[in-house]
Amino acid sequence: MDKNFFKKLRILDGGMGQELLAKGLVSKGSLWSSGALINKKYHQLVVDTHLSFIEAGSEVIVTNTFASRRVRFEKNNVGKQFEYANKIAGELAVKAREKSKKDILIAGGLPAQNDTYCEDLRDNKIISTNFKDQAEILNPYIDFFYLDVISSGKEIEIASEIIDKFNKPVLLGIHFKKNGMLPSGEIISDIVSRNNTSNWLGIISACVSPEIANITSTELKSLKIPFGSKVNLWNIEEPVPNKIYNKSDYDEIGTNPNITMGKRKEMTLKKFKKFIESNINNGATILGGCCETTPNHIKEISKFKL
Repeated sequence: MDKNFFKKLRILDGGMGQELLAKGLVSKGSLWSSGALINKKYHQLVVDTHLSFIEAGSEVIVTNTFASRRVRFEKNNVGKQFEYANKIAGELAVKAREKSKKDILIAGGLPAQNDTYCEDLRDNKIISTNFKDQAEILNPYIDFFYLDVISSGKEIEIASEIIDKFNKPVLLGIHFKKNGMLPSGEIISDIVSRNNTSNWLGIISACVSPEIANITSTELKSLKIPFGSKVNLWNIEEPVPNKIYNKSDYDEIGTNPNITMGKRKEMTLKKFKKFIESNINNGATILGGCCETTPNHIKEISKFKL
């Protein structure tokens, strides 16, 4: 694909997992959005949800693989379904693109391979194997990889090394805290300085509040790499790891994250549009949404393409 793709305004999709739950997905344990891959009765729902974002204006859709990490499958006693679920995610994204008849791109979502919003402190070899296994399955279906809500420089470096072997570029989705640092305590400019960024399409603040996205935008802009955000609309400033809020056993109905973190009701579509406008005015060119952002939010972003 064109390495300069994100140098002009591009629209990503919104919160796939929460939209699936809102549309009727019932998932067990901590499988969350992956429940829609394991259970065939939800496959059309995945396609339809991708399509709803495309119709709203998304030029890029991310495979529904945020929760499809090996560690989560093993904890939910469905480890044997890991390959199947990731393969199906790729196939359903392709099916949605074909059905849309639009020239959109598919990003292969590679999430943090342990928990979310916190640094993965496991051995490098374990992290590398997990990234490699998921990337290999997704590779045939995608145009580029998307590192989805990554919390440390170590994970960025390990994943980037894996992705380089597939000869595809990568968009970095980095999670930041309200102090502007990654959960690992690192500064993104330091991480960029010690990495070869030639294969990087851009860097975005991933699953952060609009306020944190604003805090980090100045530093991201200074990196001279396309930047932007995929913000969440949780009602708390800093989201908590899955292991804290979801205590459901593998055979129980899983806890919807919005029960713990709440839905940000005061962020109206009008206010969301103003947030996007300020980002664009600051130079952001990569814009989308994360948890609790809907096709209506993506529609607001698309108005800036008119």
